[in-house]
Amino acid sequence: MADSTAAPAVSRRAWQALVVLLAGMFMALLDTTIVNVALPSIQTSLDAGEATLSWIISGYALAFGLALIPAGRIGDRVGHKWVFFTGLALFTLASLACGLAQNDLQLIIARVVQGLAGGIFVPAVTAVIQLMFPARFRGKAFAIMGSVIGVSTALGPIVGGLIIEAFGAENGWRLVFWVNLPIGAVALIAAAILLPSGTGADAAAATKTASRIDFVGLLLVSAGLVALLVPLIEGQDRGWPLWTYLVLAAGVLLIVAFGAWEVAVTKRRQSPLVPPHLFSHPAFTGGVILALVYFAAFTSIFFTISILWQAGLGHTALESGLVSIPFAIGSIIASSQSNRLTKCLGRTVLVMGVAMVTVGLVWVWLVLLLTDPADLTNWLLLPPLFIAGLGSGCFIAPNVAFIVATVDPAEAGAASGVIGVMQRVGSAAGIAVVGSVFFGTLVVAGPGADALAAGFTDSATLAMAVSAALSVVALLLVFLLPKRVEAHAGA
Repeated sequence: MADSTAAPAVSRRAWQALVVLLAGMFMALLDTTIVNVALPSIQTSLDAGEATLSWIISGYALAFGLALIPAGRIGDRVGHKWVFFTGLALFTLASLACGLAQNDLQLIIARVVQGLAGGIFVPAVTAVIQLMFPARFRGKAFAIMGSVIGVSTALGPIVGGLIIEAFGAENGWRLVFWVNLPIGAVALIAAAILLPSGTGADAAAATKTASRIDFVGLLLVSAGLVALLVPLIEGQDRGWPLWTYLVLAAGVLLIVAFGAWEVAVTKRRQSPLVPPHLFSHPAFTGGVILALVYFAAFTSIFFTISILWQAGLGHTALESGLVSIPFAIGSIIASSQSNRLTKCLGRTVLVMGVAMVTVGLVWVWLVLLLTDPADLTNWLLLPPLFIAGLGSGCFIAPNVAFIVATVDPAEAGAASGVIGVMQRVGSAAGIAVVGSVFFGTLVVAGPGADALAAGFTDSATLAMAVSAALSVVALLLVFLLPKRVEAHAGA
């Protein structure tokens, strides 16, 4: 094996290709947060129901997560370049369709397709970076990717608020989706020219491993998760009729059937969608639950704040977006230092991170609980959201490495895929549960702005209590992870 120090410098073309890949990553992650501030405008413009607002966020997250594992395996077979290109093209078209939607059903369908497309092309980003960059330069490439992740997530609410402020609520929300069109068009042309076409030196082995994709398992887990999500989102809006409980029960049975099927596939020496033996590691199981619970907690807070700030307190979309700035700044600061802190402190950095998120969310809950709605300002939320942002930055970047460290190095790839899916499922479930609590408890006692603000603040307080409680559970689960990850650093 050649000495890595003798490896040639990365070509200019590779760095240009990295820009293309990260443009796609930027679009997918921008759309996880930019839509939050547009929700009240969408509700007013389309006369949409309350459940629609949850579907717009949850549908995107769930479809994104379910596409991750099969998309990565298909990329191993046909080449990640064209998987990236196809997913990005579909994402761009779905963004166009979102902005053209004339009713809530059309928007939900387009949004789900958009999430599915994001889940198709995002795994190709890390795969192509692995192929293009030798080990000595790969860390720099992934560090740049990490910065793009932080910036895109932070910019979402601000960009969305500026667009709606400039073009008005009626049409501004459509431009929130159409901002992807010029970026997508340029990125598609550049991707066709710059991205490498091969599947890498290990293409034959990867193709053999991915020769059979577990479509039955994918169908079972998709149907099960959708069956669990539909009643959580639609139940409170429809008064929890009998069918919601039946569908919930069906969802549980489908997830059980998925587990049984994966065991059967493994016994036949085929390739399961989720290798069951991963869950023979109790710490990995706890880590997966941690990923689900943490993302359910922190993703839902800006859904709550955005609805409260605009629909309840009468602020503009831009003012709603500005509320998230302290969280974004804290997240960027901490994530930029998280790798260094992890080397020094080990698991303690995750404990600190989730603890700060918990303190921040409990603080926000207390502000909502104890402050008169007329006195609520973004300044009151600045300190707790900044603390929560610092905590999130400490946790988001290194958490996958610690969870993967609970399994054998040879299982790292499969474990990472499972964690990625559970993060997205957690986001979808968190929005579904918190949205159900928010709108299910919403009572406006009389006419006037004061009654409206009081009703929305009371519901937001309960919703924030759910998010805070989830973060407390996440804090307890952190201690299941190993104290260090050095032994698995290569994985």
